[in-house]
Amino acid sequence: MSEQVPRAEPDSFAYLRSIASERFNPTNLLAALLLLAVLYSLYFARDFLLPIVVAFLLAAILTPAVRGLKRLHVPRALAAAAVTVALAASLGGLLAWIYDPAAQWIEKAPSTLADVESKLRGIKKSVEGVAKVAEKVEQLATPAPTTGAKAPPAVPAQPSLLHKTFSTTVAALVNVGTVLVLLFFLLATGDVLLQKTVHMMPTRADKARVVEIVSAIESQMARYFGTVTLINAGLGIATGIAMYWLGMPNPVLWGAMAFAFNYFPYLGAAASLAVLTMVAALTFDEVRHVLAVPAVFFTLAVIEGQFLSPLIIGRHLILNPVVILLSMLFWAWLWGVVGALLAVPILVGFKIFCQHNERLKPIGEWLGGRLDAPHSGQLATKS
Repeated sequence: MSEQVPRAEPDSFAYLRSIASERFNPTNLLAALLLLAVLYSLYFARDFLLPIVVAFLLAAILTPAVRGLKRLHVPRALAAAAVTVALAASLGGLLAWIYDPAAQWIEKAPSTLADVESKLRGIKKSVEGVAKVAEKVEQLATPAPTTGAKAPPAVPAQPSLLHKTFSTTVAALVNVGTVLVLLFFLLATGDVLLQKTVHMMPTRADKARVVEIVSAIESQMARYFGTVTLINAGLGIATGIAMYWLGMPNPVLWGAMAFAFNYFPYLGAAASLAVLTMVAALTFDEVRHVLAVPAVFFTLAVIEGQFLSPLIIGRHLILNPVVILLSMLFWAWLWGVVGALLAVPILVGFKIFCQHNERLKPIGEWLGGRLDAPHSGQLATKS
């Protein structure tokens, strides 16, 4: 018998097999399992992690202010306390400022609901007619109950609205208190933590790189969020004045809403536009008055988002809009509304970190909103 010669394997099959062996490398499998474990931990430990992450981000933003007071010969602990108290007073002042307009709006809620009912009475009658027809059809399709049938199980009593509100308020106050206490200690001992981290680095180049990255994150994050806060405040003031000029009720409340919602890029402006349109539809009877409110706010939002923010913030901190939205969706899925609020700060800090690391510089450029090459202007994405 003639000996059979094995056929040579085609090059394409060999290439695919090499790719498969690389993809199913045990190291890649362990990395995927580690990523799933991290996501699992972030999701189920959010109640513990959220105050810590918020405190660290606030510390990165407020550390330059503490160092500025320290240069004025103010002890660091006293400077940290002053900055923390100023932050708490600012938040309390903002809440006190919008409390009266919000209380007035809630007080007018019954009359507003009555107006809504009168305007939607025709639609309500149509819906009630459809509901009655559906109820009759359901009664005809449901067999008659037989004797001895078991009664449906009793529905457990739900907690009252007062109990839910009290529980939510207490939990929010506890989280805010935890953040402020942790923030004070981070600001008071920030240099000590940095020195210990630098001391752990093996080489002098690594020590210098750590100092450079931390300094860049602190300075640029403080500049970024200080600028964003001023821009949002300008949008809020402009919105309040415009709503007052258009005859909207409680213009201070809508200005504060525009200021707060604008910390959520794109989605915040869309939410403000929807709320103002709904309130205008309930307030005015003429269509031109109703359409004037969203038109004016849309103009203000476009001027702020497409012209002022890119011009003031600068090219180095502009982020890709698609990446921003994906980051907000991801962190909102993990940590809810607070996660969506933290998405942009986390993304900004990660971009700054990538820009100061040679291996991660391409990722930092990819996260940016514009390309650096002069011939690639057509491919640049506006933020």
